[in-house]
Amino acid sequence: MKKLTTLAAGMLLAQLAMANVSAPAAAPAATATPQTPAQWLDRMTDFTRNASAYRDPKVFVPWSNAVTEPGFYTQMGINMMDPGNWYRMMGTMLDPRSLNNYMQFTDPNMYMKWMAASMDPNFYTALMTTMLDPGKMMRWMMMPMDPQMWNMMMQSLNPNMYLKWMMAPLDPRLWSLMMAPMNPNLYTSWLGQSMNPATYGSWGTWMNPASYAVPGMVPTTGTAPAGVVNPFDLSALFNMYAQPAAAPAAGQAAAPATGTFNFFDPNAWTNMFNPAAWTAPAAPAAAAAQPAPAK
Repeated sequence: MKKLTTLAAGMLLAQLAMANVSAPAAAPAATATPQTPAQWLDRMTDFTRNASAYRDPKVFVPWSNAVTEPGFYTQMGINMMDPGNWYRMMGTMLDPRSLNNYMQFTDPNMYMKWMAASMDPNFYTALMTTMLDPGKMMRWMMMPMDPQMWNMMMQSLNPNMYLKWMMAPLDPRLWSLMMAPMNPNLYTSWLGQSMNPATYGSWGTWMNPASYAVPGMVPTTGTAPAGVVNPFDLSALFNMYAQPAAAPAAGQAAAPATGTFNFFDPNAWTNMFNPAAWTAPAAPAAAAAQPAPAK
């Protein structure tokens, strides 16, 4: 009976891990810019979204304003005392969407945004305005008397905080996190995310055959448009060396093409030694008769 109970508990934990960690590998929906320290900490400890502040200069400005506020660090201290926040953060590390979060740094469009921001005076003005805000300086000076600061310090006297850490080994969220590496769907989700072209931003278009337009190539049948060679189609690759031949006129035998030689055609090499495959050169035209000299 005890073994059956243990087996049932293990299957339940595996299902929890599958539901909580192996989420669909789609990119997370775009959300509004956080407004409070708690919202910023929720995003910055989420490994599926925490790189957004560094990819866009428009998000970097409010982020730099938030991390220079004293309330950001008092809220961080409170969050660090809750074991549930650590479970959630480590769970996002196992989420396949974290790969999409960081592989966006390979997108050239991101660097174009930063290059444009580096030449925009408004970007520097916005940064300096937040850094030189007199209200921000006053909040730092008044931090020892901030109620949030005292609330963080008084958490050390709260017995519920110690009770949470004592009960952490029995927390289902911790067991769900520990069972996640045993879930096969986790690895298949990571593999699928790594093979998804959208994971790599605009660089992912190199995996799309329709991105390559080679002029003069023989178009292949299928979904690829005309003038596009599908690098994954073997017949298209072999057609790269095909020499188009002119259609003979009606009622006439096809004459061998002159002036072209396909080095990849064995028949062309064989016909080099076949006299019947070569046409005799035409006789030169007779010179026109010279008029008789006038007397």
